[in-house]
Amino acid sequence: MAKSCCEIAACSAETAASSRYRKVLWVALVINLTMFFVEVLGGFKSGSVSLMADAIDFFGDAANYGVSLAVLGMSLLWRARAALLKGTTMGAFGLLVLAKAVWGFKTGAVPEPYTMGIIGAVALLANASVAFMLYAYREGDANKRSVWLCSRNDAIGNVAVMLAAYGVLGSSSAWPDLLVASLMAGLGLAASMDIVKRAMFELKNDEANK
Repeated sequence: MAKSCCEIAACSAETAASSRYRKVLWVALVINLTMFFVEVLGGFKSGSVSLMADAIDFFGDAANYGVSLAVLGMSLLWRARAALLKGTTMGAFGLLVLAKAVWGFKTGAVPEPYTMGIIGAVALLANASVAFMLYAYREGDANKRSVWLCSRNDAIGNVAVMLAAYGVLGSSSAWPDLLVASLMAGLGLAASMDIVKRAMFELKNDEANK
């Protein structure tokens, strides 16, 4: 039976929306990979734990967008599985950053604040742009939700890195940098739990509908 005009229009609208989302993901992927290299170099130069944590986060997000592009257009089951993988990875990232912060507390090396502040500001601009582009897709399935949460948390983390730079400059201590790194780890763990919970719910619903 031929499709109705409404069905054809709905299909066309969905295809157009998917195409726009794919373009946004590609832009986000390029931005995050670029900022990963920028922050790795800046982190080594400044000795900042929070900046290095943010660099790893940029790399994780680039992988996140790559996975999302790979499963875009697939069934809800595969998107939920991808979200579950990403949520678990985000949790592991949070634990890694927390471990780095604990190590930093033991060594007590003071980072260079000016490099931290400048790169933090550039990273904030990059992440705010990505978050703005992805805002319209924040209430989608678990996979889209994970992409939005990554971008949102990154923007918050960038502001925190800038505040840490001011704290290090004013106190000549590593404590502000390490505190921010710990907070970023907490954000990653909280987002991980949200994504895993939603993905598990979608997987159970898919199983129940079979």
